[in-house]
Amino acid sequence: MVGLSIGEKHFIQGGIAQDLRTDGRKRLTYRPISVETGVIAQANGSARVKMGKTEVIASVKAELGRPSSSAPDKGKVSIYIDCSPTAAPQFEGRGGEELSMELSAALRQCLLGGKSGAGAGINHSSLSIVDGKVCWDLYIDGLVINIDGNILDALGAAIKAALSNTGIPKVNVASTAPSDEQPEVDVSDEEFLQFDTTAVPVIVTLTKVGRHYIVDATSEEESEMSWAVSVSVNREGLICGLTKRGGAGLDPSVVLDMTLVVKHVSEELMNKLDSEIAAAQAMEEKS
Repeated sequence: MVGLSIGEKHFIQGGIAQDLRTDGRKRLTYRPISVETGVIAQANGSARVKMGKTEVIASVKAELGRPSSSAPDKGKVSIYIDCSPTAAPQFEGRGGEELSMELSAALRQCLLGGKSGAGAGINHSSLSIVDGKVCWDLYIDGLVINIDGNILDALGAAIKAALSNTGIPKVNVASTAPSDEQPEVDVSDEEFLQFDTTAVPVIVTLTKVGRHYIVDATSEEESEMSWAVSVSVNREGLICGLTKRGGAGLDPSVVLDMTLVVKHVSEELMNKLDSEIAAAQAMEEKS
């Protein structure tokens, strides 16, 4: 929790009201974003993302598994986030577990469509190898290294970058196996298929401070918020998921206004992130 004096609180709120935040940004402007890919050699894909002073890492591990009986033609994806004890003083000991669970659930809602899977930004069908028998299980892990607000957007960006960096081994399936038996598969060590991230959304969090929305709130700004809504939006402008923290329920007219703002901001964020990912992968290939 950030402790601010009354004067500091008034300064933050007054600046946001005048569309001039304490770091010089406008209300709907992100801090500088940097991306580094291939940061974990043992993973199928990984990335480090910095938004201002907020820093996170995401990794993707692909393992062969068996599809669930309820979705025999799809693979499985799990997301788990951990908070480093050094990210903030309150995370020492067991202090980060509650936030880890909250972030994991929010990312599943935004990227995987929650329990129903409706609107999922990650195509589970592309992970199927043999319907009902063999599929890819993707394990997405995130680590919060340093916190200065807007963790969810940073983690969403890191996951998108890590998936862009992910190579799925090519699999050959033996055609001689009886239909009632588990087929034999040969997993290549040399041929990899690039994971398709076309539909993977970005997450934009709108934080309400006073009478205005801001994006990419710092920890100090978050300490003055009344509520925050995180919306995942794909490249086509379609909303994949939504999660909220703080405050009471929202009027439908407010939600409509927010979605219009989010769609505008998400396009800029998507383009910036795509550019940073492409530059990071080009740098990785050179090294």
